[in-house]
Parts: sequence; C-alpha cells; structure tokens
Amino acid sequence: MRQHQIVLLPGDGIGPEITSVTKVLLEAVSKKHEFELIFEEHQIGGSAIEASGLPLPDSTLKACQKSDAVLLAAIGNPKFDTLPREKRPETGLLELRAGLNLFANLRPVTIRPSLLKVSTLKEEVLKGVDLLVVRELIGGIYFAKPKGRIKTDADERAFNTMSYSTSEVDRIAKIAFDLARQRRGKLCSVDKANVLDVSQLWRERVDLLKQQNPDIQVSHLYVDNAAMQLVKEPRQFDVLLTSNLFGDILSDEAAMISGSIGMLPSASLASEGPGLFEPVHGSAPDIAGKNLANPLAMVLSAAMMLRIGLKELQAAKALEASVDKVLSAGYRTMDLADEGCIELGCEEMGKELLKVL
Repeated sequence: MRQHQIVLLPGDGIGPEITSVTKVLLEAVSKKHEFELIFEEHQIGGSAIEASGLPLPDSTLKACQKSDAVLLAAIGNPKFDTLPREKRPETGLLELRAGLNLFANLRPVTIRPSLLKVSTLKEEVLKGVDLLVVRELIGGIYFAKPKGRIKTDADERAFNTMSYSTSEVDRIAKIAFDLARQRRGKLCSVDKANVLDVSQLWRERVDLLKQQNPDIQVSHLYVDNAAMQLVKEPRQFDVLLTSNLFGDILSDEAAMISGSIGMLPSASLASEGPGLFEPVHGSAPDIAGKNLANPLAMVLSAAMMLRIGLKELQAAKALEASVDKVLSAGYRTMDLADEGCIELGCEEMGKELLKVL
C-alpha cells in the first residue's frame, strides 16, 4: 500500500477545528482509494510561541523538510502583536516558506454555481470565473534587504526594499507559463512598471519568456488596474502572474469574489521537496472554539495536497466532489449563509462531507 508522510500544522484560532475535520476526511478518502497517510502534528505560530517562545521551532521545520507534504491551517493572534517582529506568529510562516524554499504560491479561484448568490458581485459578472493567481512567494519586499527602522534626533524612518533578480522572475514566470498551457493559454502579468524599476525588470523578463512560449497569450496590467478589473470583469483572467506583495493583495481580493474567503485553498511549491498547502483565510480568533468556522477552504487545500503534492488524483477529485455535493444540497456555514440554506457548524459540516464520501 502506498504511504505518504504528512505534517499537520493546526496553528492558531480556528486552525485546530478545521484541521480536525479535514484529518477525518483525509483518513476516509485515503482508505477508500487504498493508500495510507501517516500524520505527524507540530506547532507553528502563536501556539508554538506559547510552548517554546519561537514562532517556528527547529523541530517543526525539520519535520516539514522530511515530509511528503505539509498541511497548514492558520496562524496569528492579536495578543502577540506587541512582540518584536521576529517573534510574532507571522514570522513563523515566512520562515517556513524560506526553509522549504517555497517560491511559487498557487491560489485558484473557481466560482461554484451553488454559491453565486453569496458573492457581493452580480451573478452575470461571476458566472464562468475560473482563474489562478501565481504569486512569487520568497522574494520581493517581504524578504529583500536593506530593511528596518532608524532614528534621528528629529525623526524616525522605516523602510523596506522591493527587489527581484532575473533568475527569481524567470523561475516564477516559467511556472505561470506552464500552468497557462495546462489551462486556457492566457497569462496576465501584473506589475507597476510605469513607476518602479523592479517592475520594469519584471516586465522585460516576462516578455523575453513570451518569445519562448508563442502558444501563450500574454498581457500586462498595472496592479491598480488589475485590482479594478478583478471586480469589474473577473472572467477575462486565466492565469495571473504577480510579485509577492501584489499577489498577497490581489489574491485576497480574488478570494472574496467567490463569496467568502473561507472557500479558497492554496498551494506553495518548491523546485523539489514537500509543498505547503493551506487555506487563504486567517485564524479568525474571534470565532475560535465556537464551532462557527468554515472548514471548506482547508478541505479544498487538502484536495490540492492530494492532487499536486501526492499525485493521488482520484482521491482529490472525490474530496472536491464532496464539497460540491454538500453545497448543492443547501448546507452552509455561517459565512456562506443564504436564504433557504441549512446552516451548520464546523463539526457538522465535516459530518455532511463524510457522508457523501
């Protein structure tokens, strides 16, 4: 029997709740499709800070590096906001991405017909939307140096550096071209080349790769226009290629097109080694422990893990189909509640998913 080593990182807030639901479903779908998932749970973020004083303990990173895939729920809690930046939960996630060399972040946005009325956008704008944000993940303004804060007698200044090399741009752009080829053959690269030198380099490298990929239709948008077009006519997009900062912002905007950020999964990949799979949403500490969380983005992230990380395609399809069936039957969590729906808690939603599996 095939075996896969999985590291679970429940993290903070609603993380343990949605992890518990997803683990049960993974156990069921793996049994049905005749492979074994061997789970190992570790701490990250606020839970790790409380236990060890570090947002990413060495033991967690080492376990992730040895695994076949990593499934992360959520991190973050306002009570840690007063800690130095390097001690906060979010730093643990950045360190994990760097430690696994996860340079490519994939965030699919697919509109499910059963949720058309949940979005704040009109149905005619949403129908047929199926796009993929490909975000560079370990470069750009979040990682480049110099960065910091300096004080003078009269003032204080804070600064970060947005920087990319040609190899960093080429690496993520090649991923986007390959994915566009597997989809509808359209790639839109997002930058701010009218004012930023780093974006001018970004656009030049994408145009060079365009010459090597003549079968892909390539366009460019400034990031502000891209943000507008995402809510004006999202159907026009197939693959969106972005830098770290721009992708962070646009992917969350794209997530809300679907009606709830609680519906969007993501995958972060390296050239080799395990990938990291996680929902786009945060830790939602305000509803933690109240059985109100939406586990569907976590479940769909697990499906991405099965498909991309473990190559268990049939199991991935089964997990995704369970989500569609439950939503089509009218079951909803609080964030997706609509007229005539059957509102469920996190645990109860998991039970409905298990039934259709």
